[in-house]
Amino acid sequence: MSTPETVAVVGMGAVGTALAVALADRGHPVVACGRSRLDRVEVTDQGAARGVDVDWAATPADVEPVPWTLLTTKIHHTPSVADWLARLTAGGGRVVVAQNGVDHAERVGPLVNGADVVPALVYINAERTAPGHARIRRTERDLVLPADEPGTAAARLFERAGLAVDLRPDFRTAAWHKLLTNVAANPLTALTGRRVEVLTEPAVAELALRMLREAVAVGRAEGAELTDDDAIGSLAWLQALAPGSTSSMLQDREAGRTLEYEGLTGTLVRLGERHGIDVEANRAVYALLSAISA
Repeated sequence: MSTPETVAVVGMGAVGTALAVALADRGHPVVACGRSRLDRVEVTDQGAARGVDVDWAATPADVEPVPWTLLTTKIHHTPSVADWLARLTAGGGRVVVAQNGVDHAERVGPLVNGADVVPALVYINAERTAPGHARIRRTERDLVLPADEPGTAAARLFERAGLAVDLRPDFRTAAWHKLLTNVAANPLTALTGRRVEVLTEPAVAELALRMLREAVAVGRAEGAELTDDDAIGSLAWLQALAPGSTSSMLQDREAGRTLEYEGLTGTLVRLGERHGIDVEANRAVYALLSAISA
């Protein structure tokens, strides 16, 4: 059996907590990076609570370079953790970027001393219930990673921690599939103040489908292998999520935190403009998100 490798987690929100618990529970030393002290983290899954001890580092000066770094902050917080990333990757290693969006490597690559960047798509529905505590709802897969050498190495790390990993040779298309779900669920839950089941309301579902069809057109222009059926399939997947499933943007709005709309809807609108594609529904939603974020 291989020796458990140390993993640093930058961004101890819902996703960071869920991944930290999975890894620490299988013997990996986990370092929770951030100002707020965390010596123990816990997840609740189907009513069962599971907690593990972690090491805490308050500042980048408190850590040494590690083999694995997990970046689980929101997209717009990436620049604020640049010092953490620089310190943790001073000896190389690999950085798993478990964030939303479609440009993980471009966003994080300049910050990590040439370390391998492994983009990761998170399908765990995780809800932060308190500092260091999260409630999770599992889907048919937990993570999607690229089927290259760094991605395969990361898959081994997570699979040994009991997570379901899907390796994709065409990661660009996989990232756009994930963006489809995000570009519908996140804005519409945040704007309505309701959980994902709001997408079963006929009028909301109609709007979501318009947004998704626009996103498919932009994704195709960006080189993703998407079809018209992907818009319908993404909406159906969201509508079939477990009751009570939420979105990160709704959680942020309820907590009074900055919304991640620029990295999701904003990215789609800007790419639509670049390719000359009409994204009227997403542009209207972007305007509303801008207004509630002002």
